[in-house]
Amino acid sequence: MLRYILNKTFYALLTLFGVVTVIFFLFNVLPGDPAQMMLGQNEDSAQIAAVKAKYGFDKSISTQYLYYLNDVSPVSFHSKNSEDYTHLRDGKYAATSLFTIGNTTTVIKFPYLRESFTKQGKKVSQVISETLPNTAVLAVSAIFIAIVLGIFLGIISALFKDRWLDKGIQILSTLGMSIPSFFSAILFAWFFGYILHEYTNLEMTGSLYELDDFGEQVNIKWKNLILPAIVLGIRPLAVVIQLMRNSLLEVFNQDYIRTARAKGLSEFQIITRHAVKNALNPVVTAISGWFASMLAGAVFVEYIFGWNGLGKEIVNALNTLDLPVIMGSVLVIALLFIIINIFVDVIYGWLDPKVKLE
Repeated sequence: MLRYILNKTFYALLTLFGVVTVIFFLFNVLPGDPAQMMLGQNEDSAQIAAVKAKYGFDKSISTQYLYYLNDVSPVSFHSKNSEDYTHLRDGKYAATSLFTIGNTTTVIKFPYLRESFTKQGKKVSQVISETLPNTAVLAVSAIFIAIVLGIFLGIISALFKDRWLDKGIQILSTLGMSIPSFFSAILFAWFFGYILHEYTNLEMTGSLYELDDFGEQVNIKWKNLILPAIVLGIRPLAVVIQLMRNSLLEVFNQDYIRTARAKGLSEFQIITRHAVKNALNPVVTAISGWFASMLAGAVFVEYIFGWNGLGKEIVNALNTLDLPVIMGSVLVIALLFIIINIFVDVIYGWLDPKVKLE
């Protein structure tokens, strides 16, 4: 197990290095002056020159790339010269010094994702830490709906194969996969948040935390979670239904199921003790992929419902060309995908002993 995890970690680091390289060069070829973006309309030539020197924008692209790697790396190198970009100035981030050779100090730290261009020097890590938990709550709620209803309806569909109940569930699941999330979000917000507001008491827009009517206290609004969670869970729900049904029908044809029936086990025991567990592998794959995508930020759903999550923050950053926020968010998304994929591989070993982790 340890060897497997170390092997996966090595490839994860290579993947992250590739992601860092791609996003850096991708966003640094965009037109526009980062220094002017940070200063806005109240800039002059002296201020622009100072900002460029402070953040290394006056250097070549290759040098800026090395600076960026130095910032996002957990182990980084810093000059003692206060005029250099790599000088570890006060307030930049907390770091623990490892050793010093000549004019360079090597430190260990959390990856530094730099500062937002448009949020008055607010750190990108702070922006992400404020929005990612809201996206996580939304994603967990949506995937919970998809797992519970999807597995249940998939079992029902398999047990009543080719009957009217099975056909009805298949029609609904096909419809769920076909409708784009942004259209479902608009439809649900309009119908349940506006037309039926008197009966549902749900709002068209709203986030998890909102100020009260006096603007003095922040309250948690669980009802604002209902519509975006349902909309976000519709497509993975449809996928889970289809996969669970097909996988379960395949398991029902296995020899050990026929043996269990010959031994006199009830259909309930066969399903719960043998069939469902062995049919879950493709479902776990689908769930892991969808969950990683949801954590990455359900951009349209969050934006339409006004949910203050990472997806909405990425849209705002794209509109204002806030490059550090976009780049930092992409890095966090890549890291989430890697962690979830490793976790899913471990689950495979538990679900199916035939799956080896070597």
